[in-house]
Amino acid sequence: MRMAVLAGVLAFGSGAAAQTASPQIASPPAENAAPTADNAVMLTVFLKHDQSRPLSELNAQLQRQGYYKAFPPEGVEVVSWYVMMGIGQVVTLRLPASRLREVNRTLENTAWGSYRTEFYPTYDYKAIGIAAHEKAQ
Repeated sequence: MRMAVLAGVLAFGSGAAAQTASPQIASPPAENAAPTADNAVMLTVFLKHDQSRPLSELNAQLQRQGYYKAFPPEGVEVVSWYVMMGIGQVVTLRLPASRLREVNRTLENTAWGSYRTEFYPTYDYKAIGIAAHEKAQ
């Protein structure tokens, strides 16, 4: 009986608090928002070549799948884009967090088959690392 009373009090108390709390309206993410200090993420993508097939075949498949047209999506900043010999390509992007799914889907739809993908959230540490090095001198 005590448990039922306690459960009722807790349910009533949380319901009353929810009714008196001011409503918060969640705004939908802006799909084409520009990356800013408060919404940007960096993403490093490893595009690992399928080494069982020649490069010309991989490039033809990427062309057919629309990779070169779709990646990177318009408005996504390319911070760096390197070829890592023996691995493939390493691309670091800066984008609003709300566009993370779009980048992922673009790669799933256009790069898979030619590349295996790996994703790593990253951040710019260069200034901090250099400052720590200079301070240690």
